[in-house]
Amino acid sequence: VQLQASGGGLVQAGDSLRLSCAASGHTFSGHDVGWFRQAPGKEREFVTAIRWRGGRTYYADSVKGRFTISRDYAKNTVYLQMNSLKPEDTAVYYCAAAYAIESRSLYSDYAYNYWGQGTLVTVSS
Repeated sequence: VQLQASGGGLVQAGDSLRLSCAASGHTFSGHDVGWFRQAPGKEREFVTAIRWRGGRTYYADSVKGRFTISRDYAKNTVYLQMNSLKPEDTAVYYCAAAYAIESRSLYSDYAYNYWGQGTLVTVSS
């Protein structure tokens, strides 16, 4: 599965952005999809994930209520809608996928074996 992340940009605090993660070469079928982010000088961290079967979603506490992950089967794309953005959301955002991840591993980047190239989100204050 090849992943292409897009939609990043420069916005002001309080603005919204929608990131997209499109799969090519293979469909997302059966694959759980997550978004991670890495801010300058910090480790990569979990943001959100969605189960392909059932669509259950998971969020980091820092983004709950502001970010929404969703999927479009027809377009083979996963979206990350980010509202009420804060300067601390500034990071490179990566989408990732893996087949049927164990629940205890869903928040860990090592559980994902397909990664997109990342898209930069910059939130100015």
